[in-house]
Amino acid sequence: MATASAISRNVPFIPAIYNSSRISCLNHLNFAKNLRKIRSISLAVASDGESRTHNEYSNSHKNSRPNNVHGLHSKFLSADLQKSHSNRTVIVKSMESTSGSTSTGILSMVFKVMHLIVSLGIILAMDKYLKKAFIAAAIKFPSALFGMFCVFTVLNVLDFVVPAAATGLMNFFEPAFLFIQRWLPLFYVPSLVVLPLAVKDIPAASGLKIVFIIVAGWLASLSVAGFTAIAVRKMVKTEMIPAEPMSKPSPFSSFELWTWSAIFLISFVSALLYPTVLGTNARTCLPFLLSSTVLGYIIGSGLPSDAKKIFHPIICCALSADVAALAYGQLSQLGINSVLGYYLTKAPSNPGAGDILMGFLGSVIISFAFSMFKQRKLVKRHAAEMFASVILSTVFSLYSTALIGRLIGLEPDLTISVLPRCITVALALSIVSFFEGANSSLTAAVVVLTGLVGANFVQTTLDKFGFQDPIARGIATASSAHGLGTAALSAKEPEALPFCAIAYALTGIFGSLICSVPAVRQSLLAIVG
Repeated sequence: MATASAISRNVPFIPAIYNSSRISCLNHLNFAKNLRKIRSISLAVASDGESRTHNEYSNSHKNSRPNNVHGLHSKFLSADLQKSHSNRTVIVKSMESTSGSTSTGILSMVFKVMHLIVSLGIILAMDKYLKKAFIAAAIKFPSALFGMFCVFTVLNVLDFVVPAAATGLMNFFEPAFLFIQRWLPLFYVPSLVVLPLAVKDIPAASGLKIVFIIVAGWLASLSVAGFTAIAVRKMVKTEMIPAEPMSKPSPFSSFELWTWSAIFLISFVSALLYPTVLGTNARTCLPFLLSSTVLGYIIGSGLPSDAKKIFHPIICCALSADVAALAYGQLSQLGINSVLGYYLTKAPSNPGAGDILMGFLGSVIISFAFSMFKQRKLVKRHAAEMFASVILSTVFSLYSTALIGRLIGLEPDLTISVLPRCITVALALSIVSFFEGANSSLTAAVVVLTGLVGANFVQTTLDKFGFQDPIARGIATASSAHGLGTAALSAKEPEALPFCAIAYALTGIFGSLICSVPAVRQSLLAIVG
């Protein structure tokens, strides 16, 4: 009985154990199936990049028992898929951003180039048409100088009536102004390149006298301008104010160097093989002579400061062109004199490299209007010092040159040719055109040589004379050594640049104005003899 009751009490226990074991086995089987499905989903995601969320998987397997294990794996899977999807999105967005910035950069560069072409083209066209109009009207006054006055007047009127319009006009022409400022020394070079042709008929004794006039005259003009500026400043007692910041042109890049080198090599070889491929010898030689000039300037500009004191970039520039002319003359058996004749033909229908460069001289004068307008407040405040120094030094330079030339026995036609030695090339050529028998090539060469003397020695000389005032230093430099001296001083003393720029322009303007007066020309001729 006891045994029976014991069995009867324990009978229900057997199915319970059986059911528990059965449930456990089923759970393990479900877990195995679920695990296999998780792996298959992972492989599918890895193969085709499709992402499935944890909710899609859990909805299809709601009745699975091992929720804790299943949920853990689903969370890791979901996190990995979401991370993969986000990384892919970031890469796509990054590629879109890079592509967008590249296209924007290209468009910006194209816009800048077009802006430069249009603004510079307007100034060149203005110079060209004014020159034609003045020739047709038989007006001897420099046409580019008249254009400069017109631009300066328009800017001042606009500034008085609609200041925003004046600012907009200045901003529009700024790329052209910076282009002219960046390449300014190149426009002086042609006269120095063809110097062997200009002096070949000049006796050696006369050449030494001209060198004496250049050096002694530069030193005297610098002294007069500097001491006059200091004396007037002491009289008027005007306080210094900060000048308007002047935009600086960008330095030369290696891309520009290699591009011009490639142009030189290709055009030089082409000219040797096909001497008249572009119609004439001058046109065929133009590309390699122009590129050799530009290369010399780029290389010279990159020299160390100590080397530039002896080997100025413009000397490097001229030598580079002369060496290229010598090489071509030897290889083609034309001779260097013939090639230099192709460099500067002075024939509009058959221009050479020098004619292209000198064609910018009128634009240089017109561009003075923008620099003067930008510093108009400075001009107004220090007008007494500037105008007194410029007027006195210009008159002194012209008449002292005429007097020294007669005293040392220099031929009258050569003396007339070197009269405007302290005035920038563009206006100096206009001045000597007032006189008959002047050698314009010699004039340009003397002006450039005067600038080179000033560029190399101006800072040391100013220190020796005790000129510490930036106004005196700037005016003395520009009044005696024009653009080249200005560039040399402003590179080390940027605070003197505004005064250099203004005096540089005013010296040329006033020299042209007084030489356009017949009485002044007659008095100079009388002194020369």
